[in-house]
Amino acid sequence: MHRIAILALDGVIPFDLSTPIEVFGRLRLPDGRAAYQVVVCAATAEVDAGAFTLRPAADLTALATADTVIVPGCADLSAPVPQPVQAALRATADAGTRIASICSGAFVLAAAGLLDGRPATTHWRAAADLAARYPAVRVHPDVLYVDDGQILTSAGAAAGLDLCLHLVRRDHGSAAAADAARLSVMPLERSGGQAQFIPAQAPPAPPEPAIEPLLNWLREQAAEPMTLARIADRAGMSPRTLHRRFREHTGVPPLRWLQEARIRQAQHLLEATDDGVEQISRRVGFGSPTAFRESFKRIVGTSPYAYRGAFRRPGDERSQPTGARRQLGGSSDGRRRAARSSTQPKASTTPTSSTVPTPRMAALPA
Repeated sequence: MHRIAILALDGVIPFDLSTPIEVFGRLRLPDGRAAYQVVVCAATAEVDAGAFTLRPAADLTALATADTVIVPGCADLSAPVPQPVQAALRATADAGTRIASICSGAFVLAAAGLLDGRPATTHWRAAADLAARYPAVRVHPDVLYVDDGQILTSAGAAAGLDLCLHLVRRDHGSAAAADAARLSVMPLERSGGQAQFIPAQAPPAPPEPAIEPLLNWLREQAAEPMTLARIADRAGMSPRTLHRRFREHTGVPPLRWLQEARIRQAQHLLEATDDGVEQISRRVGFGSPTAFRESFKRIVGTSPYAYRGAFRRPGDERSQPTGARRQLGGSSDGRRRAARSSTQPKASTTPTSSTVPTPRMAALPA
């Protein structure tokens, strides 16, 4: 069973702490088994969580046996990270363990040197501080989370849910992630990045009445040939205005949103049907199987065949969906690599090229 250790430090933000406990702790596999074993650990016997005092069940030695370590945010960004914690995190990273932070937990990883030279994110209010204090970190303040292979970071609050659902998808596939999302009463994907929540730098645009119906239309027409001019005509805007308003609303340009929507639909078809790759490429709107494979590899990080082999469970009913699934597009979460199944404890330490250049993979935060 995949073991998850959640590291709680003094000043831990209760919401950030509870998010991975609930998402991973409640998830069950199709055969009824628990998908994860979750433990909260700390460097001290008691942890000050503000409104309450926490007595973790394990100490720092739990990090050594974990398959994934999650570091929730702390309220006081100026609080020093204890040296034993930094050393334990470095040793855990050296062992190849997957490590993720939620919100200001990125400061803990940065203090341990785990984010040097890597793309990372944190809550938008703390992004400038993170960049100033740790100039070796490539901070991306406008994304929901960044998946850089072994190390993952998320923005604040609800973005921690996005990151946890992303990890479930990496470990167990989209069906399990959808189950986890339903349990959390949370959409599996959310459009746009956290840039839309940063009033000081880019005030969020007011609700755009022309965009929401357009997104629904694009989902319905995902398999049809599409150009920016056709989308703009549907929206009743010039291509330039559409590009600007669409990006303000979703965080990505229209054609990129559409391509990710198509790939997300292809992932579902690979898991849920017996259709061949060429047939699926046509069903989701790609002009050629070669273009489909290249786009799938770039966005998901693996080939369609490898993805199907990793996430298709023998014996599942094979439905033949005719349309895109809910919340298909618009999310950088589309940039998932099909990671190994959860029976393989350690994540690869080498990020795929698809995650580093466009860390928005992240187009999903809070």
